[in-house]
Amino acid sequence: MKIIEWIGLKMTEMFFSPLDFWKTVSKLMAFLLLPFALQAQLPESSSSIPEQQLEAITENAEDSETEDDSFVQSMRQYLNHPINLSTADINSLQELSIFSAIQIQQLVSYRRMLGGFISIYELQSIPGFDLAFIEKIRPYITVSIPQNMTSALSERMKGGTHTLLTRVSQVLEKSKGYLLDPSRVNNFYPGSSQKWLLRYQYQFKNLLQYGMVGEKDAGEQFLRGAQKNGFDFYSAHLFLRNKGVIRSLAVGDFTIQLGQGLTQWQSLAFKKSSEVINTKLQLAVLRPYHSAGEINFHRGIGITLAKNKMEGTAFLTYKKIDANFVTDSLTKEDFISSFQSSGLHRTSAETKDKGVQRQFALGGNLAYSSNQLHIGINGVQYQFSLPIKKSADPYNLYALSGKTLGNYSIDYSYGYRNTHFFGEAAFTNTFDKAFLNGLIVSADSKLDLSILYRNISKSYQSLYANAFTESTSPNNEKGLYAGISIRPTVAWRIDGYADFYQFPWLKYQVNAPTNGKDYLLQIMYKPSKQLEMYIRYRTESKCKNFNPDNLIVSPVLAMPRQNIRTHINFKINPAIAFRTRVEMVWFAHQQAAAQTGFLAFADAIVKPMMKRYSGSIRLQYFETEGYDSRLYAYENDVLYSFSIPVFYDRGVRYYLNFNYGITRSITCWLRWAQTVYKDKATIGSGLDEIKGNKKTEIKLQFQFQF
Repeated sequence: MKIIEWIGLKMTEMFFSPLDFWKTVSKLMAFLLLPFALQAQLPESSSSIPEQQLEAITENAEDSETEDDSFVQSMRQYLNHPINLSTADINSLQELSIFSAIQIQQLVSYRRMLGGFISIYELQSIPGFDLAFIEKIRPYITVSIPQNMTSALSERMKGGTHTLLTRVSQVLEKSKGYLLDPSRVNNFYPGSSQKWLLRYQYQFKNLLQYGMVGEKDAGEQFLRGAQKNGFDFYSAHLFLRNKGVIRSLAVGDFTIQLGQGLTQWQSLAFKKSSEVINTKLQLAVLRPYHSAGEINFHRGIGITLAKNKMEGTAFLTYKKIDANFVTDSLTKEDFISSFQSSGLHRTSAETKDKGVQRQFALGGNLAYSSNQLHIGINGVQYQFSLPIKKSADPYNLYALSGKTLGNYSIDYSYGYRNTHFFGEAAFTNTFDKAFLNGLIVSADSKLDLSILYRNISKSYQSLYANAFTESTSPNNEKGLYAGISIRPTVAWRIDGYADFYQFPWLKYQVNAPTNGKDYLLQIMYKPSKQLEMYIRYRTESKCKNFNPDNLIVSPVLAMPRQNIRTHINFKINPAIAFRTRVEMVWFAHQQAAAQTGFLAFADAIVKPMMKRYSGSIRLQYFETEGYDSRLYAYENDVLYSFSIPVFYDRGVRYYLNFNYGITRSITCWLRWAQTVYKDKATIGSGLDEIKGNKKTEIKLQFQFQF
């Protein structure tokens, strides 16, 4: 703890000089890495690509960080049980979430002609599989002799691994919600300030898993008050794969992925990012859910049956969901004005909204798939216990209303040689339409292209949908996206995209139909496994209300935003790795609302070889002129967790992660993170307001495997 206190002191001393910041960085890194320098070994994969994709999700989701860690859990599972490329079917390759649609197509075609693989490096013979990509996927794949994947149910029940994970985190500074006197006010946080996650899971390879999750957010009660049953949120699942004609069977909580996300897509969906070619969504229709997020999942039963080239999925679910409950003072009618997506049940008002809406859903998918062609028919029908009635604001004119909703679609794809065409045509029970079509072309071994067009009616509505769109949900949008990826040499890669879009109707805080554009150019240089660096330039112009003079009609202006980033990952030796970034942003340049921002950080990541401990540290400085010039940065965290904070105003941030294997079956993680602001007397707002200029988070996690 003395080291942590010393870091905080140095942060305060050098506060607001970027030059002093970088001097302090070099001294701290040298001091902290000295004990590890001779005996550390970094995990094989240190690519920045997944981090950029997760940063893009947070930015596109209006700064809302996801609690869905299923992607991280899935990748960890593939590290322990790599996928066998000699036998894996298309569904398994898609589940890995690394291959593009055209890479899967080329791999299956190569295997069909020449049989299984002898070596991983035989993949270089496949178009689109260069050395850089092979090194990227290497930890998650194997080309071993095919193994029996039809294990008896008794073997699946006994031969797997039991895992118990518990995580506790807390912001050390007390916010206003905890300091208020309950005898004098009604709006306060009655629970403790700790956030607690408890998860048990049994897993046999990728064939059988079951488990449960309990979670309590900070401020929520535990075993008393509104949560007399313990945790505020419980989740349980049982999931079986590949048993005869049953491709997957889900009981409890699960997610549904249909088509290209226009109808439904409850898992993470990577949209615009530096992976400019990966525009197609591709995951299994039915997947287990075992995360702490309280919104994007179904609760009930689902099954997928497969025979030859046909596959069918059906699901039936019932779930209580959070919503704003309103009673009309004139008609005495009860209705729902909006859904709640925070999952927080701290105050009496939040607790009152918990589970007030009952949602019944049924649906399914019927698909035909061959080596080149896929056609699927999708449908989901919802029935609500209370009618939905949004506010009378103009932007809500076409909003979801009533007690029923139906979404139906046809999705399709066709691959021929070096091209892959895909799309989805969807409509609602009121015949509001949405279309999305894309094309991926491998024009050369060093050149890939992608094009995607979407046209979504202003009256099209869907729940749990997540398509490749500019908006968070597919609604009221037309757009054309084009991406290009060039690999002139083994070491160089150039990625870029252009996206042009328009919103035919009003949006929240945008009082007119508008349009926008988005460009990205990224140049990456990776001459060896030890060094990866890239420079990225992005510019976007999007319209929003701007009314500083309080005019009767708010003007809608185009607000351009430009940012440039340089990022370096460097392994000094097999023992130590550094990561550093510098990023600048210009918002509404040369306009009345103009703002600028700056962010810089340096990381060190160490993992002692043949030792039980490992760790990482970051030192960061940020300075922006307001929220519109905010910046994002992915942060390493404890296992199965990641953090992507939003940074604005002026300050410094540092964190320290430490991991220790107590025994072969017991491992613990500790994380300390603190942000110190300049010239701020308070942090946050409302009940989350903290007096002072510091915000400190501590996190402790234990995992038991048996």
